[in-house]
Amino acid sequence: MAPPIDNLPIPAAPVSASTAGSAPRLSRRARLAGSALAVLALAGTGWLAWHLTHPDASSSAAPGGRRGAPATTVGVATAQSSSIPVTLEALGTVTPQATVKVRPQVSGVMEKVLFKEGQMVRAGELMATIDPRQFELALMQASGQRQRDEAQLASARVTLARFQTLLAQDSIARQEADSQAALVKQLEGTVVIDKANEGVARLNLGYARVVAPISGRVGLRTVDVGNVVSSSDANGIAVITQVSPIDVVFAVPQDQAGELQQAAAKGTAMQVTALDRTRSSTLDTGVFASLDNQVDVQTGTVKAKARFANSQLALFPSQFVNVQLRLRTIENAVTVPVAALRHGNAGDFVYVVNASERTVSLRPVQRGQATADKMQIASGLKAGEQVITEGADRLKDRASVVLPGDAPAGANGAGSAGGRRQRPDGAPRGARDGASTAAESPASAPAAGASSPQPRQRASQAEGA
Repeated sequence: MAPPIDNLPIPAAPVSASTAGSAPRLSRRARLAGSALAVLALAGTGWLAWHLTHPDASSSAAPGGRRGAPATTVGVATAQSSSIPVTLEALGTVTPQATVKVRPQVSGVMEKVLFKEGQMVRAGELMATIDPRQFELALMQASGQRQRDEAQLASARVTLARFQTLLAQDSIARQEADSQAALVKQLEGTVVIDKANEGVARLNLGYARVVAPISGRVGLRTVDVGNVVSSSDANGIAVITQVSPIDVVFAVPQDQAGELQQAAAKGTAMQVTALDRTRSSTLDTGVFASLDNQVDVQTGTVKAKARFANSQLALFPSQFVNVQLRLRTIENAVTVPVAALRHGNAGDFVYVVNASERTVSLRPVQRGQATADKMQIASGLKAGEQVITEGADRLKDRASVVLPGDAPAGANGAGSAGGRRQRPDGAPRGARDGASTAAESPASAPAAGASSPQPRQRASQAEGA
């Protein structure tokens, strides 16, 4: 029986000394070479992926300082020297100079109402009348009483003159002459009282005509013809509000109260503008009138008053308006658009355009007063220099820019980022001008293609080998 194959001895192959020593050395080199190739492959794959996902990394790494970095299209503006008004803004309340509730001075029946609601009236204009008959009769009675007492006084004076003559002749007693003199004085006092009563009656008759005490606008009517009115009525006949001129009361911060007081003491006329709620239209323009004499401890402000002519009646009593008080004007101030001023960790700065190099420089500046669309540059910038207003977020110091008036770097989308040169006719110049010529002239395309099969065939044979 033959033994199992697994138990048969395997003859050992002869191994030379050179083969035994080189086998492990070759395997180690192969492993090192494979590891190096794997590392290079991973590095190349990572670089390719990073390059594809960051196409403009090279340009953002050093803007403006490396050749081939793309320029940024920006908007520019020129710093100008102009006058800037220094204004104070506050919320104000329109307050009339006078508001009068018209009440009758006497009691009686309303006979006529001569005004309309919302009508403009002048001081002294007749507004209503009360039935005057009772006051006319009272005046007649007072006048008759005065005339009677005056007649008695005249008779007493004649008698006194006669008694004085008789007393001088020693024909009557002195007591009679003195009594007559006292009677004359008594009648003189009575006549004075009668004149006063007559004046009161005449005054009441005048009060039957209700006139406007001030000029202004009449409010809503509260009584009608036929009603009994009196001086004790709470609502009166109507309310008159003076609307021209009119005042606006607003609050001023206590830190600026001293400046306002000094300007008012010098007689400087400070202009005040009243704007509507949305600040879109100007209601009226007036002047600063006065300042209160104490600070409100709860708000830290001082009440101020401005006066407006209100000729167009655009300001309405108790209306809320936005107030702009012009404190002073800064002359020859360097101003730029508000969008040109930037803020960084080191403070405010602007990008100044170097027109000859088409680059920008980061310039630290100090801001001053601001308006709705302009900003004063107190230091760091001169009038006439150009600053960046649009596209500044993509810029750094010494970055290249394209100004609005510059021509494009290339046609058909070939700009500075592509790095291609342009031919005089505007077509892109590549490595092979013949290819572009063939593309431009369709008639020559077959001729150019006829000479091309042989090189392509040789290239395919070389690749097959």
